[in-house]
Amino acid sequence: MEIEGVKMLATALAIGLGAIGPAIGIGMIGSKAVEALGRNPEAESSITTNMILAIAFAEAVAIYALVVALIIKFT
Repeated sequence: MEIEGVKMLATALAIGLGAIGPAIGIGMIGSKAVEALGRNPEAESSITTNMILAIAFAEAVAIYALVVALIIKFT
């Protein structure tokens, strides 16, 4: 039963720590996008497109962490 506890702890750490980076990154992306829109509202479409693309890449890292956590949990 001790192995199950260690696996649960490893799963929690994998997804918990793996989500911190993307969360901070997405927050910074949003912050800088709003700042850029405030400075140059005419470039809204370009800024929005680049922001969504960067958020998708950051979110992919969180999905990788989720996959690793699921692999740890079910093996």
